[in-house]
Amino acid sequence: MIRCLIVDDNVSFLDAATNVLQRDGITVVGTANTIEQALRQAEELRPDVILVDIMLGDESGFDLARQLGESGSAATVVLISTHSEADFAELIEATAVAGFVPKSQLSAASVRRLVSERRDT
Repeated sequence: MIRCLIVDDNVSFLDAATNVLQRDGITVVGTANTIEQALRQAEELRPDVILVDIMLGDESGFDLARQLGESGSAATVVLISTHSEADFAELIEATAVAGFVPKSQLSAASVRRLVSERRDT
């Protein structure tokens, strides 16, 4: 079973994403709205995957992804956004993440695929 932490500043999206993922067998162990909350929960909850919104209000999901990598977190980090991947392609490529999923296409299958691909490397 995959354990997931979702980081997004939009509470409505957190609720919707939690419902979608849990309905299809991914356990959402926590949600966070800020980098500080996300780092604390990542350490406490030790999720398998962390979904990180690129735009976290005044904060950057890219910064969070870098900090998670520097902290030694074993979690697979996946960036999410309402924007297209092409809008951030260079930044996504330069960040040590497993991949990107548009929010409109977020599903348990897309998360499982990225976690599986990371484990295979």
